[in-house]
Amino acid sequence: MTPRLTALLLTTVLVAAGCGGDSGDGDTLRIYTSVTQDTVDAVVAGFQAGNPDVEVEVFRAPTGEINARIAAEQREGGVRADVLWLTDPLSMQAYDAAGSLRAFEPVGAEALPEAFRTGTFWATRVLNMVIVHDPDLDPAPAEWWDLVDAAAAGGVAFPDPGFAGSAFAAMAYFLLTDDYGVEYLQALHDAGAVQVGTPGDVVAGVAEGQFAAGITLDFSARGAVEKGSPIVRVWPEPGAISLYSPIAVWGASDSPAAQAFVEHVLGNEAQLAIAATGWEPARTGVPWPHDGPRLTLDWTSAFDRQEELLDAYRAIFGG
Repeated sequence: MTPRLTALLLTTVLVAAGCGGDSGDGDTLRIYTSVTQDTVDAVVAGFQAGNPDVEVEVFRAPTGEINARIAAEQREGGVRADVLWLTDPLSMQAYDAAGSLRAFEPVGAEALPEAFRTGTFWATRVLNMVIVHDPDLDPAPAEWWDLVDAAAAGGVAFPDPGFAGSAFAAMAYFLLTDDYGVEYLQALHDAGAVQVGTPGDVVAGVAEGQFAAGITLDFSARGAVEKGSPIVRVWPEPGAISLYSPIAVWGASDSPAAQAFVEHVLGNEAQLAIAATGWEPARTGVPWPHDGPRLTLDWTSAFDRQEELLDAYRAIFGG
């Protein structure tokens, strides 16, 4: 999610909530998603194997482009999406706040941790924010506060929370947690931490020697290590900061396959497919090599205080 787009998004979905959607053609299922292509392909293939009469159309794009498409379709008479499968809770909550998502109880939702489900959208993947650092950094960071020393030793990269939902999750967790707070972000900045664009930019910056350490997605860090990148991935104490990739049915959809697809994604088969593409599955009991504890965020509070939190961050880091 791009938090700076939230005001525009809220305007869009408030209009959408009051209009019917031209979203279903019986056996046609339209999915709007920002999820990685190989993950979407694997899950859709599994669904179509069990539902060969359903024609699935996928529009995959960054969150901002999905928001723009929904806005344009609403101006033209109705949102055509049946299912939204997005990257983080912020990208879904504005639609939910406007009443644009369908409330129901999908089969499989009971297997999700309570923090990863609501009455209108549910977790499909878990994304974890971890530490990466230069192999020569001594002492190596083991916990979040150790990044202050790393920043003083050679700089720390912090992804832009106004651009990436995962970066917003890390920022919001720090600001909303007594053990960190604004003092932690100020200490990082004063020691030499700087903002970069995306979690991937963090990994590249550390690998290229621009920074001693940084905060990034575990998925990005693991992928880089597997490809031989000269970085070390650390699951920090007291835990990685976790967020989830939500899925929902557009409220005005009349596709009979929409709810079935959500239930498929929450089921064991699709969760195994998600794990096979490198993402931690959201469903409990699906095999995954857990590295340690996870720290979760009160996403409702973070959404309600989004601009306040971003203002506090920008007062320190600028931007």
